[in-house]
Amino acid sequence: MKWFRSFLAGSLAFTAACASGPQTKPSVLPETPAPTAPSASKQATPEAQQQAPAPVPAGGGAKELFATALQAYEAGDLDGARQGFEKSLSKDPRSLNAQFNLGVIAERQGRQDDARVAYEKVLLLDPGHVPSAVNLAVLHRQQGRSDDAVVVLDKALKTPGREHDASLLNSLSITYRLAGKLNESESAARRVLVRNKDNPEAYKNLAQVAYAREQYRLAELLAGTARKHAENDPTIYNLLGMVYLKLEDRSRALAQFQKAVALDEKFAPGFLNLGAMALSYRDYTGAERSFTKATELEPDSPEARLYLAWALDGQKGRDSKKGLAAGEAFEKVLATRADLPEAVCGAGWAYAADRAGWEKAIAFLDRCKGLQTTTDQDRQMITAKVQGLQNMLKAPPPEPPAATAEGEGEGEKKGEATGGGGSMLQQLPQEQGAAPAEGEAPVEGAASAEGAAPVAPAAPAQGGAPAGTGTPPAPQNAAPAPTPAP
Repeated sequence: MKWFRSFLAGSLAFTAACASGPQTKPSVLPETPAPTAPSASKQATPEAQQQAPAPVPAGGGAKELFATALQAYEAGDLDGARQGFEKSLSKDPRSLNAQFNLGVIAERQGRQDDARVAYEKVLLLDPGHVPSAVNLAVLHRQQGRSDDAVVVLDKALKTPGREHDASLLNSLSITYRLAGKLNESESAARRVLVRNKDNPEAYKNLAQVAYAREQYRLAELLAGTARKHAENDPTIYNLLGMVYLKLEDRSRALAQFQKAVALDEKFAPGFLNLGAMALSYRDYTGAERSFTKATELEPDSPEARLYLAWALDGQKGRDSKKGLAAGEAFEKVLATRADLPEAVCGAGWAYAADRAGWEKAIAFLDRCKGLQTTTDQDRQMITAKVQGLQNMLKAPPPEPPAATAEGEGEGEKKGEATGGGGSMLQQLPQEQGAAPAEGEAPVEGAASAEGAAPVAPAAPAQGGAPAGTGTPPAPQNAAPAPTPAP
């Protein structure tokens, strides 16, 4: 039987207000139309956040209602802002920005269909309204409708005065790349550079195309050019980190991911990638820290929770309570992705680490055994494990062993291999490439959504992990996810 553990560090999906920039919430437009898509979100100041939301007046003109709604939005009162923009729109049905802002608010509240309808209403009045076209294209891409996104962007680009709009062309480049049409993606990005040779988004798109073509040195050059024009953009450093992983320069990759999160402490992909690298060096505590941060930033991300579960699972040999925590993390994944094989089987093996979780372990392992992805060889292993747990449950709990100085020392020494010691990533040289851990698999994977994260393999945990649990369907735009370890 082949024993291995592979690991994927998530993919970055950009929000609707940002075609290919840092992950931010979409921003509403002010009363005066903005010339381009709102790629830089308008952040409320701390003082504004502390102020009580202003009430939306029942009367007043469209401009007054609009201004009050904008104030409510900036104070974080999305419901009040929505009501205000609706009242403003009732006074002035042709107010494009009021209608657009209703779409932005709908997105922030998770009402994707309402957002789509709002943007479509704007584009019926003005097909060249750049923010609505860009945001609607992103919604289409997120729902797997790349052809619809192309139609929206092409129509906007045909509007007089919009033929060379950089936001539209960059969004079109992203759309083609995600659809696998790399030549068309490159062409759209180069159209931007004809008029604006310093546009960092266009260079990023070209770098992504080169990455997808496995032209990693070219991708490095293009991403470096983008960095010269946008040195504070964390997605550029994230992309460079991916490139250096492909070039097997792990220390430089680490430095890029660290730079990304240093620039933006809310940049979740950077923490995912740092966690992946920590796992590749069996630094499970470091991986736990990074993935915990990622789940705080993206609490609804099942991928981030899955990776956190793996980081906890890697520590169960040193601390059985980590196995229980890993099992709970796997269960949270299953709450949104029922019957995901690696979560079902992972929960079973994780809960088996501690007596308090044995009953749950038996239930999950029985489910794992019934999955189509589980091989006959692994079914035999699971049957033996379940029988062993059932027999141990019938016996009285053993007395806890007395701790000795010698035993504690051995435990600490063992903990170094499983993440019990200091972070191994801190020991990586910053100038010279670091050699991969012994037995480490080659880096595998491909670029994914807008600003993908890399596939960073993890060395097998002590005792190994069965490969025979089957390869589950890969997450969207991602490589196969990890298999559970007993």
